[in-house]
Amino acid sequence: MYRQTPPMGWNSWNTIGHDVNEAVVRETADAMVERGFLAAGYEYVVIDDCWSLRKRDAGGHIVADPEKFPSGMKALADYIHSKGLKFGMYSCNGTLTCACYPASYDYEFIDAADFAEIGIDYLKYDNCFKPTYMPGRVLYNRMSMALKATGRDILFSACNWGEEEVEKWIRSTGAGLYRSTGDIFDTFNSAKDIFLSQIDKFAFSGPGCFNDIDMLICGMNNKGNVAEGGCTPEQYAMHFALWCFVASPLMIGCDIRNVDEDTVKLLTNRELIALDQDLEVRPPFVVHNYPGVTVLLRHLSNNEYAIGVFNFLDKDWNIIADFTEAGLSPSCGYGFDCTDILTGEHLGIYDFSSKFTDFPPFGMKIFRAKLVKI
Repeated sequence: MYRQTPPMGWNSWNTIGHDVNEAVVRETADAMVERGFLAAGYEYVVIDDCWSLRKRDAGGHIVADPEKFPSGMKALADYIHSKGLKFGMYSCNGTLTCACYPASYDYEFIDAADFAEIGIDYLKYDNCFKPTYMPGRVLYNRMSMALKATGRDILFSACNWGEEEVEKWIRSTGAGLYRSTGDIFDTFNSAKDIFLSQIDKFAFSGPGCFNDIDMLICGMNNKGNVAEGGCTPEQYAMHFALWCFVASPLMIGCDIRNVDEDTVKLLTNRELIALDQDLEVRPPFVVHNYPGVTVLLRHLSNNEYAIGVFNFLDKDWNIIADFTEAGLSPSCGYGFDCTDILTGEHLGIYDFSSKFTDFPPFGMKIFRAKLVKI
C-alpha cells in the first residue's frame, strides 16, 4: 500500500503488552473516535504481539487466543471498521515472535491470506528469531509479495530495528514504513537517543516508505508495559514535536481510554500534525547538532519552512542559530519571517544569525517560516 504521508494510529504494545485482549481493543477504538483522535488523523488500531495461541492448528494456521478474543479476529476487524477506523495485526519474519508465539517464517503466504480474510489494513512485521542465514531483505520482500498476492490493500510495517542497513534496501521491498531503531521506553533519554540516532538517516525516508522511530510514549506517565520512570510534560511535548518535525509515523502508545486531557491536546495539536503530514514529506536539514542542542530546518510545501530549535539539556542555555550553515548568507538580503506554531505569535524576521537567550531546560521553539527580503 502506498501512502503519501506517514500513517497515524495506536498500537497496543507500550501500554498493554502481553495482556492485549478484545475488550481493550474495542474500548480503544471507541476512545479513538470519542476523544477526537480519529478526527485528528489517527486511523489505525494495531494489535501487537501475544494475540494468538502458542501453536498453529493442524492446517498450519495461526489461531487467535479464544480467551483473549472470544468473538474472533474477523468480528473485531468488523467492529473497528464500523467506527471508521482501520485494523492492524502483528507477526514476525522469524520462527517465533518476540514473545515466543507462532511467527510467519516459511508460512508467509498462508498467514497473509488469513490476515486478508480477517480484513486487516496494516501488518506490523517484527524481526525476532530470524534465521541467521536468511537476509532480512529477502524475508521482508517475501511477506510483502504474500500480502499483495491476497489482493487486499494492506500497509506493510517492517519492524527491522535498523538491522542490515535497512534504510538502503527497505523501499525496494514494497514496505510502507520501517522501524529503524530498538524499542522505545518511557523515559526522555530513550526518546532523545532514538531521535539523535537517526539524524543522518532521515534522508532515506519519504513518500511511500517512512522511517519509523517507534511508538509515542506521550501520556504514559510511568504506567504500562514500557514504563521506566516517565517524563515531564515538557519532555513529552518535545518528544511529540520531534516525531512530527521529522515526519515519523505517529503511533500512540499510551492508554487513550484514560489519558489526561493535556495529553489529548498535545497528541491532537493541528499545527504539529500538519508538519508531520506535510505533503512534500522532506527530511530535516541539520543546521546544528551540538551535544545537547539541535537546530533543524525543513522544507515544506507552499514554499514554506519549518525551523526547530531543541534544548536537550536540563539547564538554561544560550543557543545561536547560525543559518549560514543552511545557506542563508549575510549578503543574500533575505531572512525568515517566523510564526511560533505552538503559540501562534508572529515573531518577525530572523536573519542569518539568530540568538535565543536563556533557553529553558528541555525547551523548544518551532517556527513556520517564509523567506522574505529584508
